[in-house]
Amino acid sequence: MRTVTVVGASLSGLYAARELRAQGFDGRLVVVGDEPHRPYDRPPLSKDFLTGRSGEDQLALSDAEETTELDAEWLLGVRARGLDVRGRTVLLGDGRTVSTDGVVIATGASARRLPGCELAGVHTLRTLDDARALRAELAAGTRRVVVIGGGFIGAETASSCAGLGHDVTVVEAAPLPLVPQLGPEMAAVCAGLHRRGGVDLVTGTGVAGLRGTVAVTGVELADGRLLPADIVIVGIGAIPNTDWLAGSTLALHDGVLCDDGCVTALPQVVAVGDVARVGGTRAEHWTSATEQPRVAVRNLLAGHTAETVRPLPYFWSDQYGARIQFAGRRLDTDTVRITEGGVTDDAPDEGGLLALYERDGRTTAVLSVDRPRPFMRARRELGRGVTVAEAAVS
Repeated sequence: MRTVTVVGASLSGLYAARELRAQGFDGRLVVVGDEPHRPYDRPPLSKDFLTGRSGEDQLALSDAEETTELDAEWLLGVRARGLDVRGRTVLLGDGRTVSTDGVVIATGASARRLPGCELAGVHTLRTLDDARALRAELAAGTRRVVVIGGGFIGAETASSCAGLGHDVTVVEAAPLPLVPQLGPEMAAVCAGLHRRGGVDLVTGTGVAGLRGTVAVTGVELADGRLLPADIVIVGIGAIPNTDWLAGSTLALHDGVLCDDGCVTALPQVVAVGDVARVGGTRAEHWTSATEQPRVAVRNLLAGHTAETVRPLPYFWSDQYGARIQFAGRRLDTDTVRITEGGVTDDAPDEGGLLALYERDGRTTAVLSVDRPRPFMRARRELGRGVTVAEAAVS
């Protein structure tokens, strides 16, 4: 290959560029990004950056020295609008084209929106520009904040807003937040963090609409209640950025369909990160974005799937002064038991807890709230395919 184009100046896109050079590709490397910014770290956007504890300079994922070493052409602030597979060309939104022998798709995902999102005071939180706008509004004085969606982004944002002294309500359509990730028992325990943090949690009802003419004034719930709001933050998930691939021969279904090696039906095209549906699963986690590129690049340069990737799922979330960590693959039929710490007033003890998910006598997943050391031990054993009970005996 003489030219490889990475479409998406994201975390996974940067890791793909690094891997291309690390694995010996010395040809032309082009990185296309729809944002004007160089790759930056997104997790702090809902936490330290939003609260003002960190600045933009601390978000950067690379420095000038690495940029020079990568020797890439950075085409920033321009969207990819198409992929001509037969002509091996990436079409750009400004009319330019990039001829290429290989493509790494790393375009990530965009925040889902609600009708009424055009009102002033309504925000999503996915990009640096999103975070800038929300941080500026939160700094203008005490506000009534309604967060729609109790997932990780919603919970972290609610936590940050509460920490800044705002009056915060979280609305979750499901009976509890995070049930798909943690199961009902542990989701109920983690929901207690909202109450402990002074945030109202409204569950079991959806949003009927947003009130307001120029600026948002309230959130109307499906059960008829009206929540007054000066700021509304919509955190209801993300949609993989695949629109630009419509009309290509690539298979698209909630992401770019890939095999277990991140390879699409075309061996010269691989996909990584939030946009990639690898082996039937699309994982919007930092670890996926950093682990998939090594395998994807190896397979791209080999011209076929020479290696597969199936890392142990892992994610973390910082909210209300607590760190939640989860690793493993749980099923709804798994049992769960707390092996360290406990629960007080329907929330984790001040010292946190460690819970194991089990199936047929084997540990399948582990959840920690502020128990990092035992969690890391359990995670290592899960990765080795050894149950935590077996590890304790050996």
